[in-house]
Amino acid sequence: MPSNVLARLLQSNSGKPSLLATAIMLAFSGNLHAAGVPTLQEVTVSSGAHDLTGVADSATEGTVTAKQLANRPLLRPAEVLETIPGMVVTQHSGDGKANQYFLRGFNLDHGSDFATHLMGMPANMVSHAHGQGYMDLNFLIPELIGSVKYRKGVYAAEDGDFATTGSARIDYLRQLDHSFVDIGLGQNNYRRVLAAGGKEFNGFNLLGALEVSGNDGPWDQPENLKKYNGVLRLTSGTAANGFSLTGMAYQADWTATEHVPERAITSGEIGRYGALSPNDGGKTHRYSLAGDWAQTTATGARKASLYVIDYGLNLFSAPSGYISGAQGDQHEQADERTVWGGQASQSWFLGPNWKDTEITAGLQLRHDRISKVGLYTTENRRRTGTVREDRIEESAVAALIEARTQWTGWLRTNLGLRRDQIVAKSTALGGQYNMDNGGSTDAGQTSPKLGVIFGPFNLLGQTEFYANWGHGFHSNDARGATARINPQDGSTAEAVPLIVKAKGSELGMRAAPLKGWSSSLSIWQMELASELVFIGDEGITEPKGASQRHGVEWSNYITPADGWIIDADIAWSQARFKEPNPDNGGRHVPNAIPLTASLALTTDNGGPWFGGLRLRYLGAYALEETAEQKSSAFWMANLKAGYRFSPKLQVTLDVLNLFEKQANDIEYWGGACTRSETLGGSCGGGIAGKLVHPLEPRTFRLGLRASF
Repeated sequence: MPSNVLARLLQSNSGKPSLLATAIMLAFSGNLHAAGVPTLQEVTVSSGAHDLTGVADSATEGTVTAKQLANRPLLRPAEVLETIPGMVVTQHSGDGKANQYFLRGFNLDHGSDFATHLMGMPANMVSHAHGQGYMDLNFLIPELIGSVKYRKGVYAAEDGDFATTGSARIDYLRQLDHSFVDIGLGQNNYRRVLAAGGKEFNGFNLLGALEVSGNDGPWDQPENLKKYNGVLRLTSGTAANGFSLTGMAYQADWTATEHVPERAITSGEIGRYGALSPNDGGKTHRYSLAGDWAQTTATGARKASLYVIDYGLNLFSAPSGYISGAQGDQHEQADERTVWGGQASQSWFLGPNWKDTEITAGLQLRHDRISKVGLYTTENRRRTGTVREDRIEESAVAALIEARTQWTGWLRTNLGLRRDQIVAKSTALGGQYNMDNGGSTDAGQTSPKLGVIFGPFNLLGQTEFYANWGHGFHSNDARGATARINPQDGSTAEAVPLIVKAKGSELGMRAAPLKGWSSSLSIWQMELASELVFIGDEGITEPKGASQRHGVEWSNYITPADGWIIDADIAWSQARFKEPNPDNGGRHVPNAIPLTASLALTTDNGGPWFGGLRLRYLGAYALEETAEQKSSAFWMANLKAGYRFSPKLQVTLDVLNLFEKQANDIEYWGGACTRSETLGGSCGGGIAGKLVHPLEPRTFRLGLRASF
């Protein structure tokens, strides 16, 4: 990051040291010592614990363990996030593209309002070719995941950009119990091989894994997915006292069947799994190196991590079909970048004389050097024109300070303050109307956070009550914040901010009414200054006005007997714009799912049989602001059944979409044209209607694991 950029980030307008500079000095100053042993040490909130009280900062945070994931049937790697109560993961394109996510009345698109990190590395991409916050998790290897720590809301000082609805921190295992080889085969030419192993030597653990997989899917146009994935990890000690160094390499290419106008299927122009465009899809890669170190003593804790990521994507899509003519409207979105950054924090345990207060100060840094990000018109993946092509440098620095205090045996608080500063520079490289765009922009936000916890009380077993409040934000694409001209047609572009503010609050409770039953209930609300979305398909930012959301969530974790786990969740929300749409008078936020529910059952008592069943329900949601057009509600089920021939040999059968539900993974409302409509002269500027991407049909996958 250039030195003049860092100087701007560290100095306030008055010339005095900024809050950021002060926090840096705090983070790297010496230890503070106090008498006594701290009681508020860093803890893990495990939804698998029998007693969930006394450790959490809100009713809607927790940790999903490897045990919960082991017997969960998954269609896609990113579905591990569906262990977060209320989270929905779908797909409207090929399996090499980032998934579509939904949570708390937000259509998160490809990740714009939910922040995810893997071993300290951010998964969300700023100023991305396809959409701001693009979060591709297809490189995950579920069998290697040790934990998924999640929080909802904007109440944690550790969370910054994109964490409007919450965040997840995924960590891989530090060592394996046994080396193993998994071989998977299934319908539609599905095949997968995963080999993973480990070695311990002189206090170090070395873990390595290699995954090769492919799939054609049920589509009339075979997906021809080819994925290669590798992990090499060296660790010592634990996450609280030790270090890790992790190298990862992932690449994939595929052919996609995009969402299509529903009328193309009902009219018979294409089949249910047919495609309008013959060669959509793409290729992507992600190579990374990350390291972290931690030290915890009786008086404090220190953490530090660094990472560097090499990332690329070439994505070919035709979302509007054939509006522009019989050759189709395919375009390419290209992204080439290097991301580097890290974070450091220092905690002090002040002891009984200071109400067992724990103070944490930290610094976070991220720099994206995007050598080329572009939008091009294409035919059959060959470029025919440049809509826009840009070079971007974007730096983000954050300082945070947080204080946890145990005031009495039944009252504790969590007070946090976070300062974010973003500096970006966009340089136009190509495009007929784009060359006047670009420039430098910067913005910052100070975000206070507050949590008050009452309990535990001997009520319904042990019970705690929570009140949380905080400010957060998500950033805008640097191109959208510096644009003056619409790159599509040369018209004047609407000015948009670099940072969109969010404010949220929540009341909740967590209880253990019976042995083996943990339950949490929360009521929440959120206000967003603008539904600001960078439309990668057009190369512009589309602001839709301020919005407000509120909802109720109820989550349950039950262990009725040894080896049995039941997860049962239900979430209701309402999302509305503060002002009606001037064109139709509606206030509904499109694609905000109002009701979701899930029920998961897994069993594994160490005997020969094991498995899991999961049911998921998605309620109907508005497709446009008046809610006259809605999606269709549906439920579906996935099943996993396994048998151990011996401790080192087992077989599994996954049945995905168990009851053959014919519903849609995603539905939109928009203008598009089929080839026949264009050739028949009835297309015009596009025909409004439902755009759908169907659920995959019932699919069988057989797996064999040999351990060593």
